[in-house]
Amino acid sequence: MDILNTTFARRLLISHLVSTVERPSVPVLMAETGWPRRTIQDVIKAIPGMGINIYFRQDGRRNNDGYYVIDNWGAINPIWLNQNIESVKSSLINA
Repeated sequence: MDILNTTFARRLLISHLVSTVERPSVPVLMAETGWPRRTIQDVIKAIPGMGINIYFRQDGRRNNDGYYVIDNWGAINPIWLNQNIESVKSSLINA
């Protein structure tokens, strides 16, 4: 399966990473994807438009120290996403 819409694939990949990596902050997501900070920030800002509830959880250390959490996937099935993440990644490589 190929996901042709790169914007949608980016949102799916970041959502997947937020739900699977430990303490998914912008620097962690940058390291995982190789994307610049602004791209990560723009994608995170757009994820709620897909119906996914994503928010930043402050963990009480320094200001802006924390990580992203998804607490509602809306119409996106996270099980499907986990099973198809390689196709999502492939669509971004081939874009």
